Amino acid sequence: MSKTTKSKAADRIAALLDESSFVEIGSLVTARSTDFNLTEEKAASDGVITGYGLIDGNLVYVYSQDASVLGGSIGEMHAKKIVRLYSLAMKMGAPVIGLLDSAGMRLQESADALNAFGMLNRRMAFASGVIPQITAVLGKCGGSLAVAAGMSDFVFMEGESAKLYVNSPNALEGNKEEDTAGAKFQSEKSGLADFVGTEEEILATIRALVSILPANNAEEAPLAEAGDDLNRSCDNIEGAAGDTSILLSQISDGNLLCEVKAAAAKEMVTGFIKLNGATVGAIANRTEVYDEKGEKAEEFKPLLTAKGLEKAERFVRFCDAFDIPILTVTNATGFYADKENEFRLACAAAKLSYALADATVPKVNVITGKAFGAGYMVMNSQGLGADITFAWEGAQIGMMDPKLAAGIMYDGSDDATLNEKASEYAKLQQSVDAAAARGYVDTVIAPADTRKMVIGAFEMLYTKAEEHSDKKHGTV
Repeated sequence: MSKTTKSKAADRIAALLDESSFVEIGSLVTARSTDFNLTEEKAASDGVITGYGLIDGNLVYVYSQDASVLGGSIGEMHAKKIVRLYSLAMKMGAPVIGLLDSAGMRLQESADALNAFGMLNRRMAFASGVIPQITAVLGKCGGSLAVAAGMSDFVFMEGESAKLYVNSPNALEGNKEEDTAGAKFQSEKSGLADFVGTEEEILATIRALVSILPANNAEEAPLAEAGDDLNRSCDNIEGAAGDTSILLSQISDGNLLCEVKAAAAKEMVTGFIKLNGATVGAIANRTEVYDEKGEKAEEFKPLLTAKGLEKAERFVRFCDAFDIPILTVTNATGFYADKENEFRLACAAAKLSYALADATVPKVNVITGKAFGAGYMVMNSQGLGADITFAWEGAQIGMMDPKLAAGIMYDGSDDATLNEKASEYAKLQQSVDAAAARGYVDTVIAPADTRKMVIGAFEMLYTKAEEHSDKKHGTV
């Protein structure tokens, strides 16, 4: 049990962890520097509380910055305390959770602080893909600390007063109105913040996230009681084909969906679901968004965007690093065509293709509608490495819309000929039966059977072992 003097930083830890489970380490560490206006008076814990505790019985390591001590500024010993915490977490194979509230780097310690913070970034790099790293921005998080947040696997932001920035908004030339440090910008535009909410909501969501993630890359995610019929029919799931966040929740145990980066690139859904008690990472492109009242709030074309591809690629990387199976839901007719997307679309598509091809975890794809061209290919197609591919009855799989294909192949022909050839193309090259006959679809399924078929596929793939050629790492 911690003996730390009560502070907001300590209260946050107490609210996050199981009751009376926190043990503080490094409570007597203080700043070494007394230069300039720093005094001989010892700053409590040098502005950061570090230690370990439990979340639902699972070991975690936590650090919480104390803005009441030197503004929570990061000095040499402040950073070294967090480095020490990472060292212990790596040895024990347990997640690290950072609760950030800091004025930034401590100017009075200059190169000492920078060197120690460089040590922290290096330690975070070593921990990446080995233990989950979760960061919650509950106050200020600027400059180098924002880079550390970017190195985390998941970033939470308090929605009203938290600020995350490399350069302060008022330092950006021509920026007069937009709060580039606020949660709205960092969640919707930059896509750095995965979750936004009140402090209470954030701490509760972190607890929920920890309970479904593996503690490290050598352990499986916690297996929970399914509490749901494995053969449950998902009646009327076709109605959720547009808003795939609803579709994913319908096939998940107890309708659980822990969506990641929900506010960014809404045309692509990424998140965790439970299937027969096991954690599965899900990726699905989306054409509709329904609000809490069940009314359509937004609509998208069935096209992949650069932001959506980047969002999916990072999520695939996390899942593969921690041995979490991947489910994709595909209804894509190609890529979004405009200047904003074009300048990085090829690179984004290449990265997602590489991530899925490189991933060795079980991979299942469900085609719910149209799967055309390169848009279909990069969404976990069989050629890219999907282990099992399902397609709903009536799905279409091929190069492009039959009418467009006929128009290209029979350019200049009359309408009757074009319609005839389009119908022929749809039957021979575009239908789900044609794709299944060529082996590109393993099973054509009724939409209502999606849950039980996907569960069965992942159970069959449970002991999957796949190796790639020996290399240091790829370059894509």
